[in-house]
Amino acid sequence: MKLVNYSPPLVGIVGKTNVGKSTLFSAISMASVEISNRPFTTIEPNKGVGYVRVQCPHVDFSLPKCDPRSGYCVKGNRFIPVDLIDVAGLIPGAHLGKGLGNKFMDDLRKADAFLLVIDASGSTDENGNPVPPGTSDPVKEVRDILYEIDMWIARIVSSDWQKFSVSVETARKDISEAIFEKISGLSVKRGAVVEALERSGLFNTRPSSWRQEDFYRFAKELRKAAKPHVIVANKADLPISRENIERLRKEFPEEKIFPVSAEAELALKKAAKAGIIEYVPGDPGFSIPEPSRLNRQQMSALKYINERVIATYGGTGVQQALNFLIFEVLRKIVIFPVEDPTKLTDKDGRILPDALLVDRDSNPKVVAGLVHSDLEKGFLYAIDARTKQRLGADSKLSDRAVIKIVSSI
Repeated sequence: MKLVNYSPPLVGIVGKTNVGKSTLFSAISMASVEISNRPFTTIEPNKGVGYVRVQCPHVDFSLPKCDPRSGYCVKGNRFIPVDLIDVAGLIPGAHLGKGLGNKFMDDLRKADAFLLVIDASGSTDENGNPVPPGTSDPVKEVRDILYEIDMWIARIVSSDWQKFSVSVETARKDISEAIFEKISGLSVKRGAVVEALERSGLFNTRPSSWRQEDFYRFAKELRKAAKPHVIVANKADLPISRENIERLRKEFPEEKIFPVSAEAELALKKAAKAGIIEYVPGDPGFSIPEPSRLNRQQMSALKYINERVIATYGGTGVQQALNFLIFEVLRKIVIFPVEDPTKLTDKDGRILPDALLVDRDSNPKVVAGLVHSDLEKGFLYAIDARTKQRLGADSKLSDRAVIKIVSSI
C-alpha cells in the first residue's frame, strides 16, 4: 500500500558561508552541487535525500534480503530516507540584511532540525573568505550562527506585535495559543511554544509589556525547543582542528559536537561507487579489494583519509551526526509496516518494503494513519511480527518493530 500521509523528517544544513555545507550535502545525498572555496556558492537552496542507518530486520528474521521501496539495504544495514535542504550561508549581521540577509533561514522554515556546520580548522573568515588555518575562531562562529538564527525567529515573532498584543489582551486569549497561530509558518508544535514561554519567564506576562530583549530570550528558547541541532565540526582532518574541537566541547558542554570530514566521506562514497573500495556509510573504515587497480594518487588520498580521519576519529563522522540528529535529538524510531506478519511482505510479496521514521511515543493507530487515513479510521489492532501478539491502539512500539495493521476498512 502506498504511504499516503507519511513524510520523512526535513533536515536543514546551516552555517557560515564557505565552510563545507554543500560538500556535506553532497556527501550525505551524493547529489551533484557546485562546490568551491569562495563565499555564497549556494544561493538557491539545494534539496536532496539523505539516509539514516539501522540494522535491517531481515537479518533478525534470518531472511536473505529485503526489498526497500525507498532507500536501500547493504550488508544488513537499512538506509532510510530523510529529506535535506542546504541553503545559502550566512554572515554576522544577516538579520540586518548583510550578505544574503535572512534568505538562508526563510528557506528553512519547514525544517525539523539542523546540522549546524562550522569550520573546525578556522580557515574561513566571518565573510566566508579563505584564510590560513587557525586564523578564525570556531567558538565565535557557533555563537554567531546561533545568534543569527535567534534574531531571525525574534523578527518573525515580533512582526506586527502591537496589533497582535491588543488583540490578545482584548479577547483575553491564551498567549501560547495566540503565538502558536501567529508563527504557524515556522512549523513548530504548540508544546514548543509553551516550553519556550516557560523557560524564558514570559508565560504569565502581557504581550504589550514585551521588549526587544524579551523577544530575543523567547526566540532563543523556541529555537532550542522547536529547531534543535547538532554541531558538525567540519574539516576535522586538518591538524589544528583537533585542538579547536576540544575548545568547542569546553565552551559548549551542553552541545553534541561531531568531528567531521565531509570531503573524506564524499571521496569514500565516490570510490565505493566506482568499485575501488568497499565502504558502507557509517563504518569505522574501508577496505581495498584490489590495490593494484589504484594509481599512486588514489592510494595517497586513501592513506590520508585513513590516517587523518579514520584512525583519529573512528570514521568520517557524517553518518554518525545524521543518525544522532534523527534518533537522539528528534527522538525518532523506525517502524516497518507489512501486510503479512509471517513472511514480512506487502500484498505484492515485497519483503519489508517500507520503513517509517516516527516519534518515539507513536502507537499503532498513529502508524496506521501515516500509512492511510482509512486504516486509522477502521483500526482494530496491530500484530507484532516478532512476538505474534496483538497490539492495541495505544500500545507502545519498540524501535525497528515490524507490524501488521488490521483494519475494518
